[in-house]
Amino acid sequence: MAKDCDVLVVGGGPAGLRAAEVASRAGAKVILCDAQPSVGRKFLVAGRGGLNLTHGEPVENFPQRYGTEQERWSDLLREFSPDALRAWAEELAVETYVGTSGRVFPRGQKAAVLLRAWVSRVRGSGVEFRMGARLAAFAREGEGWRAEFATDSGPLALRSTAIVLALGGASWPDTGSDGRWPEILQAHGVAVMEWAPANCGWNVDWPAALLERAEGMPLKNLSVCVGGECVSGELLITRYGLEGGAIYRFGPKLRAMSEPQIEIDLKPQLTAEALQQRLVGSGGVAGWNRTLKLSPAATALLETLFPSDCTDAERLVARVKSFPIRLRDPRPIAEAISSAGGIAWAELDESLMLRKLPGVFTAGEMIDWEAPTGGYLLQGCFSTGTRAGRAAAEWGARQAAGR
Repeated sequence: MAKDCDVLVVGGGPAGLRAAEVASRAGAKVILCDAQPSVGRKFLVAGRGGLNLTHGEPVENFPQRYGTEQERWSDLLREFSPDALRAWAEELAVETYVGTSGRVFPRGQKAAVLLRAWVSRVRGSGVEFRMGARLAAFAREGEGWRAEFATDSGPLALRSTAIVLALGGASWPDTGSDGRWPEILQAHGVAVMEWAPANCGWNVDWPAALLERAEGMPLKNLSVCVGGECVSGELLITRYGLEGGAIYRFGPKLRAMSEPQIEIDLKPQLTAEALQQRLVGSGGVAGWNRTLKLSPAATALLETLFPSDCTDAERLVARVKSFPIRLRDPRPIAEAISSAGGIAWAELDESLMLRKLPGVFTAGEMIDWEAPTGGYLLQGCFSTGTRAGRAAAEWGARQAAGR
């Protein structure tokens, strides 16, 4: 087979760029294709509020953040850990620091600066970029693969020994992560799990009276519980429902519930007994919102959704400590920070190669995993990209040695 490259990387997000970088460093001739005019578009969007690269907590805690396949994640993180990611950024002359929340950011929090330096290094290593090329199909050709692309100037065919697919999930479609690729793999018999929004807001049927008082207001310093698990954080009351890290964390659990609901402790810093004593000491429930020092948003929730509880001290305290909110459904996947679904883990071996398609590897959000916000998403993309890029280069070298 007359080949164009050793490793063809399809997708120019963080997972694809990392795979291309690793494969090229291993000595492979690499071509990277992406349907967009430039690479790293979702990477730049993720950095608008300050690029959260990874998290500063012990690496031993990371696998549980990914929920399933924890042994796999332990293995992937050993190959490219949070410390290794920070060292990688330092190589690009981008200093990182750990914020008060434990999240790791580049100094200056500028995604564009880091991306420019990264792309420059990848190009300098010999990786060839082909922009505006959307994957249409691929098939076995001889001992390698032939990939077909649609471009503005017509069809494009590229031949390679190995392929790394890093086509992303289904959130933020404007960046190119549009989730349109499953049928390409399903045509090869690969099982792809249905897309679902992850790290997203939820719709709530708010009464008009609540929105008049609290739309756009935050609920701070609270605890949110689902199925006995609780996390501390914040929520935002929106016209359609709730947003915020405290609800994003429970996406998998909420999606599995026939009637999704959260329980909020509006005053987790104080016990029910302490709140009761405050009310007694102030003479009762008159002026309870000032006595309990609740936020305007929390007060609006209590007065509009459970007005009768606001007239009895015992019921009021019980409601403050356990405030239920029935959720309707998640927001559309296009609004989600990330997506669940994608290639089933059972389809992949330890090198992230598709068992049914020897020589084809995958990385990033194409795989059926999700993680909470806080740096875990990008860490997962870098770790899987590292594994896939290395394995693809090794596959190509073995194939060449065997000829």
